Amino acid sequence: MPLTLRLGCFYAAVFIGTGASLPYFPVWFRAQGLSGAEIGVILAAPMMARIVAGPLLAIWADGFRLRRTPLMLMALGSAAAYGALGLLQGFWPWLIAWVIATCLLTTVLPLGDVLGMRLARREGFAYALPRGLGSVAFIIGNISVGALLTLFRPELVLFWTVGAALLAALAAGALLPPEPVHDGHESSPRPPRWRGLSELMTNRLFLLAVAGSGLIQATHAFYYGFSALIWRKEGIAEGTIGLLWATGVVAETAFMWFCEPWRRRWGPERMILLGGVAAIVRWTAFAFSPPLWMLFPLQALHGLSFTATFFGALSLIDRHAPPHTASAAQTISSALSSGLFIGLATLASGALYDRFHAVGYLGMSLMAAGGLMVALTLLRPENRNAAPLR
Repeated sequence: MPLTLRLGCFYAAVFIGTGASLPYFPVWFRAQGLSGAEIGVILAAPMMARIVAGPLLAIWADGFRLRRTPLMLMALGSAAAYGALGLLQGFWPWLIAWVIATCLLTTVLPLGDVLGMRLARREGFAYALPRGLGSVAFIIGNISVGALLTLFRPELVLFWTVGAALLAALAAGALLPPEPVHDGHESSPRPPRWRGLSELMTNRLFLLAVAGSGLIQATHAFYYGFSALIWRKEGIAEGTIGLLWATGVVAETAFMWFCEPWRRRWGPERMILLGGVAAIVRWTAFAFSPPLWMLFPLQALHGLSFTATFFGALSLIDRHAPPHTASAAQTISSALSSGLFIGLATLASGALYDRFHAVGYLGMSLMAAGGLMVALTLLRPENRNAAPLR
């Protein structure tokens, strides 16, 4: 099997689970009797925990000889913790199991990105191609679970997610190449790994890239947590909700596969700015509960609000982080954008949903404007012309 396809199948195994868990786990929690505020706390908790757990897991992963080993172990641990959700009862047990499961699985992705980008540079293929296969799998999970929920109880989401995490562990062990973590195939002693972490936290351009892109990506919190609940209340069927989510991911995949030349020409800084503008337009429109026909083109803006921002940040962080900090850099970026920022936004989203319902999206528009202002500083000549830290 070609390397690009093997890497793509690994991403597909991860994303076919998140395609179900992201939009539909709030439905499962709601079916257990939790309020919007309680769901917001549960969804936000692992995002906040990733601020610490993400870098610690990255340092732990860099202690292995092969990059695929910790990916397989984290996916297995995630499957076990997701499974525990179905065996436990009550807010606090669910919170603890959810935090463990989500922290482990969400750390698999940035560490997988480090491996994918390294292989793409060395073998000469476009990294967006295998990453895009993950987005296709997300769509499959999205539509499939949305359709099946019209026939089965919300417990389906739990079974699907556990199975997908087990599939991700199998894919990591069987499909990923035996790529060493460090040159010479030796693990790195712990003190140099900690020094690399401190280097990143004093790197101004790295922190600006993370802050600007992270704020924009965090604006998806209200959408991830409560779009399915809002659309159900507005009378939109489960299957149609799956199609709406799939529309966003189709736009994401199209951007990955067909906009590579344009993305390179514009540069990562402008990609982040474009993503910020798209986020402001998208969430402001959502706040006014547009008709169903308008939701589909608005969902297509996901290709910019998420994907352009994601790839812009990925490239900037790769540019400004020294090679020996690659794992920590991408994991810190993920921990902040998908951790601190989106965690705070998700925590606020629960209260916004309870009080304002769809109008709560306006809070996300304000956050996108803040990210846009931070990202504008990256276009200053002294920042754009700064030499990469190599």
